[in-house]
Amino acid sequence: MQVTIHAAKTNLSKLIELARAGEEVVIAKGKTPVARIVPVTEGGFTIGLLKGELDGEAPDFFEPMPDHELDLWEGKA
Repeated sequence: MQVTIHAAKTNLSKLIELARAGEEVVIAKGKTPVARIVPVTEGGFTIGLLKGELDGEAPDFFEPMPDHELDLWEGKA
C-alpha cells in the first residue's frame, strides 16, 4: 500500500496497525516513494547471558595503566 504524506499524517495509527499485521506501507511525496513503515522486531538480547561462563578476573578499567602499557597505547614504544 502506498499513501501520500498527507494521508499518512491523517491515518498514522491505522497505517501502523497495518504494518504490524504484515502489510507493506510506503509513504510517497507525490508519486515518489520516500519512506516505509515497518514493524519493530523484538530483539532476543538477554542481559547476563554469559554470567558464570567466563573464568578469571576482569580488568579494572578505572585503575591507571602501568607506564609501559600506556606508552604502547600512545605509540611511544
